[in-house]
Amino acid sequence: MLDKSLIGHEFEPVTVEVEKGQLKFFAKATGETNAVYFDEDTARAAGHPSLPAPPTFAFSLSLLSPEPFSTLTLFNVDIGRVLHGEQRFSYSGQIYAEDRITLKQRIRDVYDKKGGALEFIVQETEATNQHAEVVGLSTTVTVVRNG
Repeated sequence: MLDKSLIGHEFEPVTVEVEKGQLKFFAKATGETNAVYFDEDTARAAGHPSLPAPPTFAFSLSLLSPEPFSTLTLFNVDIGRVLHGEQRFSYSGQIYAEDRITLKQRIRDVYDKKGGALEFIVQETEATNQHAEVVGLSTTVTVVRNG
C-alpha cells in the first residue's frame, strides 16, 4: 500500500530553461503544423516575443529535472507497475523560448480502488516563469498496479 502520510509532500522546486530546439521538437512530435511554433519571425508577427510553447509542453519540463521520476522514488514504486491515468492542464500564461520555468510539485492525494489492486497518486505541478508569474498548473494521476 502506498503511504498516505505523503499526501501534502512538496518536492524541492526545479528550475529548467526552455530552449528553442525543445519547443520545435515537441511541436513536431505532437503533430503541430502552425508555423508560429517553428519560425521566430512568424511568432513575432503574431505578437509573441519568441517561440511560444505548444499546448501540453509544460508537462515535458518535469522530465528535464535531475530526478524526473521523483514521485515513484518517494513511494518506492517500480516503474513497471505504473500506468498513466490522467493529465489535466490549466494555463494562466504563455511559456516562451528562453524562459526559466520553476516547477513546484506536491502530492495532492493518494487513494485506492478494487480493494487495493489499483492505487492512485495525484500530483500537482505549478509552473512559474522568471518574472514570478504562474503560467500553468498540471494535475497528473499515476496508477500503480498491485498483484
